[in-house]
Amino acid sequence: MKRIAILGSTGSIGKSTLELVDLHPDRFKVVALAAGSNDSALVKQCQKYNPSIAAMSDSASAERLSSMLPGITVHSGTEGLTEVSCMPEADIIISAISGAAGLVPTYKALVEGKQVALANKEALVMAGDLIMSLVNKGKGTLVPIDSEHSALQQCLTGFPMKEVRRLILTASGGPFLDYSREKLRNVTAEEALRHPTWDMGPKVTVDSATLMNKGLEVLEASHLFQVSGESIDVIIHPQSIIHSLVEFLDGTVLAQMGITDMKVPILSALTFPDRIESKLDRLDIEKLQEIDFRPPDTSRFPCLELAYRALEEGGTVPATLNAANESAVEAFLGGNIKFTDIPLVIKTVISQAGRVPADSLESILAADQEARKRATAIISGISR
Repeated sequence: MKRIAILGSTGSIGKSTLELVDLHPDRFKVVALAAGSNDSALVKQCQKYNPSIAAMSDSASAERLSSMLPGITVHSGTEGLTEVSCMPEADIIISAISGAAGLVPTYKALVEGKQVALANKEALVMAGDLIMSLVNKGKGTLVPIDSEHSALQQCLTGFPMKEVRRLILTASGGPFLDYSREKLRNVTAEEALRHPTWDMGPKVTVDSATLMNKGLEVLEASHLFQVSGESIDVIIHPQSIIHSLVEFLDGTVLAQMGITDMKVPILSALTFPDRIESKLDRLDIEKLQEIDFRPPDTSRFPCLELAYRALEEGGTVPATLNAANESAVEAFLGGNIKFTDIPLVIKTVISQAGRVPADSLESILAADQEARKRATAIISGISR
């Protein structure tokens, strides 16, 4: 029986994880749950799974949750999320809180030697060197949940990185793959949230539409597999059947294929390094009619190029990129800026902020806060 603590239990990854718990009650038990501000959803989860502790990043929501769950210890804020991520009884931590909020509890879980199943890519984007330093020193283990990084891990198992030429991340291209620049200027938040193949939260869905999600995944892959950005390529694959590929020095290419259901890589992370009989749907290869690939168009979707630039510059620039993107996406979803303003906000913030060494959580979090202030000012000027 593997005991699970979930950061972000009310989001899409968290809910999919709980569905897997329901499918395999003999293998998994929930011991802690944490969410952002959705206390009504979390109270239902707590009533069903009866965890020992729960937490909410929003203190007011935590107070309401505590009043509704007198038998469960409820924590709040970053400290509360860290209580969940460092819970002694937990065997594996699902890090699925969206955005920068997941950094500190993920980092602290590794300090405590936990096995972390990582869906919060922002933790590695912002503090990849710090986090991988912990992992390389034997302080905890990281198992990727993102379908692309799970696919890469599976393709790389048994092979030394010195035999790898490049890693290839696939991207669906989002709902605006064939839109002209003019048409992109007028897309709405509602249109951006209609992803053609994946069911994800609002922020990640918009990131997919701008290709920033793929840019963040490039940064994540660079840290996870200890390779430079020059060894990571992105290719558009609208069907989302092949989740990533690895090209080796001899020209051999290995690809991982599967259905478009995040429960598949989540289950892989939960059972790593083993595999178990899955109760999920299977990929019906005989029904595959086409598998298409094309290069990304960074002139129409410049966020991907900005992410590569941030990876090359290093230091706190990736944290600045991430914070500016979170602020811009929030403004777009709120109707305050256009879809095409998102990369403009990010580029301007990066240019203004500069680079300092990312040698501590404090310096990274300071860069994050400074970038958000700059982004807010820029967005205010655009929306007037």
